[in-house]
Amino acid sequence: MTRQTIHLVIIDPQNDFCDLPEALQNGHRPALPVTGAHADMLRLAALIDQGGAGLTNISVTLDSHQRLDIAHPTFWVRSDGSPVAPFTQIQAVRVRRGEFRPRDEAARERVLSYLEALEAAGRYTHMIWPVHCELGSWGHNVHDAVRAAYNCWEEASGIGVAKVIKGTNPWTEHYSAVRAEVPDPAAPETGSNVAFLSSLQQADLILIAGEAGSHCVKATTEHIAEALPKEAWGRLVLLTDCMSPVSGFETQYQGFIEDMAARGARIARSAEILPELLANAD
Repeated sequence: MTRQTIHLVIIDPQNDFCDLPEALQNGHRPALPVTGAHADMLRLAALIDQGGAGLTNISVTLDSHQRLDIAHPTFWVRSDGSPVAPFTQIQAVRVRRGEFRPRDEAARERVLSYLEALEAAGRYTHMIWPVHCELGSWGHNVHDAVRAAYNCWEEASGIGVAKVIKGTNPWTEHYSAVRAEVPDPAAPETGSNVAFLSSLQQADLILIAGEAGSHCVKATTEHIAEALPKEAWGRLVLLTDCMSPVSGFETQYQGFIEDMAARGARIARSAEILPELLANAD
């Protein structure tokens, strides 16, 4: 049997997104824990440990933010100068009415242009998240079990895990590892990640796992599907026991899973994929 090219894409498996038990927090606190994420990552690590010999490539995307970011409370104030709480939604009309404003008044027109472009795209309403995945922080680090598993895979295979950095530009939300929600032509890091897409287009199977299923997994998968010909959508495999939605966004997550299944993507659990990886091993 000809060996398949199987590429595992792990989306944002970072501490800040994991509901880690207190014993594993090392005195830290995850900023945006997704219920079920720790168990997801343990299952994913076990899949890599047990079936890694059948994997050809692994890519890990890393949400990577500045502290002052358009999606963080640190960027905004209310009309009276009071803080903006996490999980507040901000629309352009509310900025025009003066309900919210950037701390830097000089940024108002740029912010309005961004919000209007985001709303015109129709994918998301701008959400203020807790400061998360700040570059250099504990929360930016990869879940220990996943990192240990892919480190062992690297040493056994002699192939390096590709790291895909996203979100460093503070002026646009960057859920997807393929491109920002509102790319800035003057900021190449917000545009289409051609190298990442090219690596995926060569794969026979693209396994997708990570956090959160309702946001960064959803956005990345949708953009990958856009870049593939329709007849190749069956190459996509969503490992649904290795991803979970942000609480309150379960409906969006379920809609995403149903939409991808309708397009021809496979919906599977890690235990269903393991035999395929074992059969694909050298």
